Amino acid sequence: MILQESGEMYIETIYVLNQRKGFVRAIDICEYMGFSKPSVSRAMSNLKEGGYIVVAKDGGITLTNEGINVAKKIYERHSTLSKLLTMLGVSPETAADDACKIEHIISEETFQKIKEFAEKSSNQQNLK
Repeated sequence: MILQESGEMYIETIYVLNQRKGFVRAIDICEYMGFSKPSVSRAMSNLKEGGYIVVAKDGGITLTNEGINVAKKIYERHSTLSKLLTMLGVSPETAADDACKIEHIISEETFQKIKEFAEKSSNQQNLK
């Protein structure tokens, strides 16, 4: 199953919520993303069919190994892009919003170069 941007956003949300709370339910995703229950339910069904999540009988949602791999990749992109944009002087809120848009469309090659640049720039600032 090829993930669309929305699927990646749901997976990233599950990952973030799991890091914060340790237990994720559909209602948590609704509240975090501001989406309706039917929208989240449909997305969870698609992610379950795609092998990215498992939904327990008690409603707990966990990422499969494949889901974790996708989540870590998207979260790293988001964090790195947010960091770089704030280093450039963009407000943290705008940087986070823009990073969320960019993280889904940027090529792996471009992301790796941005990551290298951000790390070098951060290291140079730490030396000052």
